[in-house]
Formats: sequence, C-alpha cells, structure tokens
Amino acid sequence: MSSLSGTRPPAVDKALAWPGIKVLIACHGRALVLDALRDSLQQWRDGHIQDKQTLMAEVQASIEQQLAPAFKPVFNLTGTVIHTNLGRAPLPPEAIDAIAAVASGASNLEYDLHSGQRGDRDAHVEDWICRLTGAEAATVVNNNAAAVLLVLNALALRREVIVSRGELIEIGGSFRLPDIMARAGCKLREVGSTNRTHTHDYADAISTRTALLLKAHTSNYVIQGFSSSLSDTELAGIARQHDIPLVVDLGSGSLIDMQRLGLPAEPVVRDVLAQGADVVTFSADKLLGGPQAGIIAGRADLITRIRKSPLKRALRCDKLTLAALAAVLRLYADPDTLAQRIPALRMLSRPQGDIGQTVTTLLPALQNWAGDGIQVDTCEVLSQIGSGSQPLDRLPSAALRLRSQHSNKRARSRQLRELARQLRQLPVPVIGRIADDSLLLDCRCVEAPQTLADQWLNHRFALEPPA
Repeated sequence: MSSLSGTRPPAVDKALAWPGIKVLIACHGRALVLDALRDSLQQWRDGHIQDKQTLMAEVQASIEQQLAPAFKPVFNLTGTVIHTNLGRAPLPPEAIDAIAAVASGASNLEYDLHSGQRGDRDAHVEDWICRLTGAEAATVVNNNAAAVLLVLNALALRREVIVSRGELIEIGGSFRLPDIMARAGCKLREVGSTNRTHTHDYADAISTRTALLLKAHTSNYVIQGFSSSLSDTELAGIARQHDIPLVVDLGSGSLIDMQRLGLPAEPVVRDVLAQGADVVTFSADKLLGGPQAGIIAGRADLITRIRKSPLKRALRCDKLTLAALAAVLRLYADPDTLAQRIPALRMLSRPQGDIGQTVTTLLPALQNWAGDGIQVDTCEVLSQIGSGSQPLDRLPSAALRLRSQHSNKRARSRQLRELARQLRQLPVPVIGRIADDSLLLDCRCVEAPQTLADQWLNHRFALEPPA
C-alpha cells in the first residue's frame, strides 16, 4: 500500500473502496468494518495516525478485538480447585461429548420415544439420581440456590420454616438464606443460638403454622468450641413426630464418601436420606463434578408438589446441562474409576509428588518468561477444595513462586501485580494468587503442562507495561 503520510485523512467512501477494506468487508460484514474505519479515521484527525498503512492496521486490530471472545479458557493456578469465579468443576470428556451430541439439532428433550407422547425432561437424569442416592424421586434446576428457593416456595409458601441460628448461611455474593426464604414467600423462624441449638428449641417452635424443618450444611464455615447442633437423625425424629418434612440443604453435596479418595469427609446424599431427611438439595457442579445445576431428591409426594410449582419452569435446566449431567451420573456406576474419570475428583486427589514433578518441569519455562529481574523458584503450598467445601481443610500441593528483587516493599508489590496482570494477558490467561510477598502459581490443576510451558517460552515478561 502506498503511504499517505502527511496528508489529510481520506473520506469514508474513498477508504471503503480500498482493496484491503473490501477484503475485511467480505470477511466480517460492512457494518463492523465501517464502525472500525470511522473510529480509526477519527484517530487520524486527532493526530494518532498519519498514513494509510497504520490506518489499515488499526482497522484490522479493532475488528479482531471486537470479535475476540470475552469468555475463554484459563489456567487455574490459584490453588482453589473448584473455583466459583473460574467456572467450578471442569467436565469429563463424556459430558462434553454428550453436550455436542444434542447441541447441533433436535433431540428427545421432552419427548417419550417409547410412547410417542410428550415427555418430562427430568426423565433423562431422575433414574440415575434415585439409583445413586436412594431417593424415591428427583428433579433438577439451574443451581442449588434455585433448588432451595423452589423447595421452600413449593412446600412452605406463606408458612413458617424453622432453622437453627447457627445455620443461617451466606454464600458467595452476599446471597443469604434468610433472603432466599423471603423471596420464596415463607417466614423464617429462628431457633437456638449461634453456637448451640437443642432438641427443645425445635420442639417448642413447632406450631400449626410450621411447614417444615430446614437444616443447612455449614459448608463454608465451622463453629468450634462450646457448640452443639442436632444430627440429621435427631431432626428427622422431631419432624416425624410432628408430621412435617425435614429438608436438608447440603450445599456441595457428595454422592460418594470422599475419604475413599483421601479427602476430607463430606455428607453423602444417600446417608442423609437414609437418616430420615425427606428432601435434600445439592449442587451438581462442585464435588459431584458435573455442570451447573441444583439437584432435589427425596420423597415422591414432595417431589411431585415441587414439580408442580410455577417456579419450576422458570428454574429448569436446558438440554445441554441435562445431557452433561446425565453423562456424569453414569460415570458413578463404577465408583472405583471416579478419581481418574472425573476431572474435579482427579485434581482434588492428586498426590503432592505428582504436582511437584509438574512444577519442576515448568520451572525453566517460567524462568524464561520472567527474565533476570524476577526470582523464580518452587515451594510447597496448601490447596483448597473451594466453593465453600471444607473451609478449614487444606490439600498439600506445590507451586511455582515469583518474587521481586526490589528492596522497596511498595515497589515489590507493584511488580507482583504487574506480573499477575501480564500472566492474565497471555493467549490462555494464567491466574495465580499473591501471598507472602510472592506470586504463587499452584500447579494442582495443571494437566497440560506443555501448553503452559509453550506460552512462557514464546513470550517474555516486560518490566514496564506496554503503552
């Protein structure tokens, strides 16, 4: 292209006739190219562009930036395995294949192939949920908060729900159980104290206005010391005595004993139902290792009432979620292979020695990326499960550690933040955590180290951010 340096910017119509602009229009459409061209011409008028070549480059860069997906994969090196902000549980290949199979065309989402009549979308997962939990019936909505909302609205509308004060949980984003109950249209009846709740607290609070007892698993905090609470079995006995349901919100929930994988114990859904809970709610995208969904399982008559709620349609799952969930549930048919086949469980149960080998393999590539001005070594760290599960338990892990060599503390802090920022700008962003005057990259979740190493070998950290 010939240079137009020192000349006035061309008119829009003239620029649209350039061969290079015509090629962009053919690839991306006139409207997008026109907007980018107008913005770039304004930069020319403002003195930031002075020739045709720079203008063309700016137009193309602007289009590429607009078309680049905002939603992209990242490397989770935070040390939190089931990270809410990073998408929680990664899906196994079987779930991804199941999504692809139903995504591109028609499917029997609500069609019974045997009878030729309208079907129920819950049928694709209900049998497996019941088989794995011992529940009489089950239904699924878009997350566990929705599951709690739906259960309360369907079973306790305009009536009282009794909850221990020590279980008035708050989950991420200031989403509190009392607020959910208010939106569900039921009235909260608090019993006991923050640290101690007794049998008589529940019994004394039950009246003709009581719809159900609710027990919330305190998965993201622990009350220790002088404390007491009722077991599921004890609460179930009170509920049966007064002929009201016991609903247990398990939060993360687990279909297996996590101790089999060398992990901290979590309530097992089957056990909670066996101990007398009438309905349980739990997440599919945490310890279960599936897509985002909230599962409701329990007594058939109560599940029928829940399904009939008008809210059920508003909160239901789409075909992609159901396909993925069904695929993950089928993997639970063979519990002995779960630690290998479900990525979240595989990462959580990964031995520290194996993580250490990954860290050692990646160290030279990260040193290449960071350059001479940054100290890079390895260290032992502690990972966490995440998403509110087992807040006090940690998993031994290993990390790459980056430290600034500045003598000034404030300068070191600035450089660590800049290191973290530039890691986030890589083609596949790398997300770590700053702690102990270091940028730590916990490698527990790194299962494709070569892809990560290649990025570091092909890029270098720039001490000063680009203008």
